Amino acid sequence: MIALLVRFVLGPLARAVYRPEVRGVENVPADGPVLLAANHRAALDTGVITFATPRQVKFLGKAEYFTGKGLKGKLMAGFVGGLGYIPVERGNAQAGLAALEAARKVLDAGGVFAIYPEGTRSLDGRLHRGHTGVAALALATGAKVVPVALTGTEGLQPGGARIPRLAKIGITFGKPLDFSRYEGQDYAPAIRRSVTDEVMYAILEISGQEYVDTYHKRPSEGVA
Repeated sequence: MIALLVRFVLGPLARAVYRPEVRGVENVPADGPVLLAANHRAALDTGVITFATPRQVKFLGKAEYFTGKGLKGKLMAGFVGGLGYIPVERGNAQAGLAALEAARKVLDAGGVFAIYPEGTRSLDGRLHRGHTGVAALALATGAKVVPVALTGTEGLQPGGARIPRLAKIGITFGKPLDFSRYEGQDYAPAIRRSVTDEVMYAILEISGQEYVDTYHKRPSEGVA
């Protein structure tokens, strides 16, 4: 029930209030497996993608979102479920493999899955080198990859504000990328790197960000 309210009530309400500029939505295939590869500017990016995409989108989310106790826990579980989150454990290599498998199941079933190849939010506004998980999924499932550029979402919660602010935001869906030419080569590291770089360049073209060919460090690794 809560999930339906999020998608069919909160979604239209958010679009009416924030009026995001949505471009290229026709580039999202109407059926079949689709991998949305987006830049990551803010914690609310997932909501923007969910409400702007014509098909239901799935994301990976911390299992803790779904295990809270009491009414608050149930509300949180319903909310993140409505946004399309799939609960996964995190913290080690085994968890990483489980996360990829969960994403693969969505794509194998012909669904839409969204991923942030940078691995974490960009704290400096630049587009950073992508991790090759996006390539692994695209090559293993044959899913079309749609590059996605989010703009202005960092202004929704400046300074970590708890209540979202009004901000001019936009989302652009680029032309689908087809990597079927690499069929059967999904385990080759060089191919995965090449595919990932192609995806990141496609995001760069529509986002207009400065590109940095280094991985972005998480806050816990010393980025202020």
